[in-house]
Amino acid sequence: MIEQIQFKLNGKPIKLTIDSDRMLLWVLRTDLGLTGTKFGCGESFCGACTVLVNQEAVRSCQTAVKEIKGKEVVTIEGLAINNKLHPLQKAFKEHDGMQCGYCTPGMIMNAYSLLRKIPEPTEEEIIENMNDNLCRCGAHARIIKAIQSAAKEMKGGH
Repeated sequence: MIEQIQFKLNGKPIKLTIDSDRMLLWVLRTDLGLTGTKFGCGESFCGACTVLVNQEAVRSCQTAVKEIKGKEVVTIEGLAINNKLHPLQKAFKEHDGMQCGYCTPGMIMNAYSLLRKIPEPTEEEIIENMNDNLCRCGAHARIIKAIQSAAKEMKGGH
């Protein structure tokens, strides 16, 4: 159904007249040109499409745009402020928490949500919470180190 959807995207108000059943992933990538959020499996299993909706990690491939009406959405592009990388982005870079980089935006967004809930997670908590974000390159050990490093820098902040 075509309807007007308003929400905040990376701190800016957005108003779209769109098919409200269209998946958020495609609205972000195709309609709004934010290609940092990736299409992986399309089934909500791999985590490549993870964004934040009201500060919670959400799989955008299975989230209809009508579900974000009036909410705040943050993509990987919205984490850096004034061209300054977010501590998670910086830590992933410093710890080589990526190889091909395809899963990285989803990993970072999921890690952000984790650190909001558990500011100083144990290694086991990181592994458990990141378990559903898949990386075929095998960078998991470096990803864990990056999240631990960012947690120290953020010290419970955002």
